Amino acid sequence: MTTQIGNKAPDFTLKANNGETVRLSDFIGKKHVVLYFYPKDMTPGCTTEACDFRDHHESFVDVDAVILGVSPDPVTQHQKFIDKHGLPFLLLEDSDHKVAEDFDVWKLKKNFGKEYMGIERSTFIINKEGILVKEWRKVKVAGHVEDALSYIKTELA
Repeated sequence: MTTQIGNKAPDFTLKANNGETVRLSDFIGKKHVVLYFYPKDMTPGCTTEACDFRDHHESFVDVDAVILGVSPDPVTQHQKFIDKHGLPFLLLEDSDHKVAEDFDVWKLKKNFGKEYMGIERSTFIINKEGILVKEWRKVKVAGHVEDALSYIKTELA
């Protein structure tokens, strides 16, 4: 199952850095969800993106949206990432990359001549009814968080 704009987002259950289990369906009827997939904690691009979400967190709260970050890293690593950068949102462990596959962001990547499977940086907006309403794939970090926030303010407000 992969995602498609206008369809119900695939539900999932993942472990969060705070020890809780998070289900996408927990937010239906309550919050918009900004679900962002990123390759790895503590790396330069991922840190910049996470800190951008941190710096705009209150603005997302103001438009009734929750931010959830997803990577294959273990929750213990997520907690170190959160502690180091003061991230006010949950990071979820997708160690078997099943959710990444469901959202079609688990891709063959190339770096310095080596090929490997990994996360393609992507963000999805899921409305309060659980419908996928917007996606950004192959995200460039600069200005991306502002684009996501602007979309929610103009399209979902």
